[in-house]
Amino acid sequence: MYRINNLFENDDVKITDERAGMKVIEYKRDLSVMPYNAETAFFSAKMNVRKRQLVIELDGNEYTLSAGAMQWMVGNVEAAADVKGVGDFLGKAIKGSVTKEGAVKPKYRGKGTLVLEPTYKHILLEDVGAWNGGIVLDDGLFLACEARLKQNVVMRSNLSSAVLGKEGLFNLKLSGSGIVALESPVPREELVEIELENDVIKIDGNFAIAWSDSLGFTVEKTTKSLIGSAASGEGFVNVYRGTGKVLLAPVKDLTAGTVASLIKNN
Repeated sequence: MYRINNLFENDDVKITDERAGMKVIEYKRDLSVMPYNAETAFFSAKMNVRKRQLVIELDGNEYTLSAGAMQWMVGNVEAAADVKGVGDFLGKAIKGSVTKEGAVKPKYRGKGTLVLEPTYKHILLEDVGAWNGGIVLDDGLFLACEARLKQNVVMRSNLSSAVLGKEGLFNLKLSGSGIVALESPVPREELVEIELENDVIKIDGNFAIAWSDSLGFTVEKTTKSLIGSAASGEGFVNVYRGTGKVLLAPVKDLTAGTVASLIKNN
């Protein structure tokens, strides 16, 4: 038997979401500071730049984690590499390299508590069953999921979709019934969810961080001619067609580095 003190009852910690045994905790302030970085920590907290962690309560069930994501665990919890042999490892390594995910995603099972490494990104809990046949993720979004979810690597239908659309040629797809935790570059409040029913959405840039596997993806000119596209200043756009959902992060490219560069150049 074990007891965890000063975590959930800590007045500096709040639970922002909770599903399927997974809890997202957020630290309101960074208290581990010194005089030279106290000012940065203060204003970071005011601007929602905070440490977040995923806490998983295991009760005889099993979860799959991104490689290297585990920080600490307590209780009767065991980890398995989920590798059947050298060939299986090489296959997973290739899949991991093309999707920018870990080569092998370990599985944890048993009864206890599992805590993942802190991150400044925003942790989202998504119901894969609500994504019309499966959810396809942008590179590096996967953090953890219920192990019953099936994972596959899907390839773009054509090379131009990846090159012209500035998207990866391969993406991780999750299907089945269960919850997945994602590391988003922007908070839930700034994400836009588009539901399509035999319709189309065109996006100028790689702002789609997740989409239904049922949607077709192509890269097209904004107008019927190359000259018209050039004149419009838009060029090529990413096009998603069919029935399903698209999750947009319209401000994700405005990172701290980009903003600093804009300020310096202006």
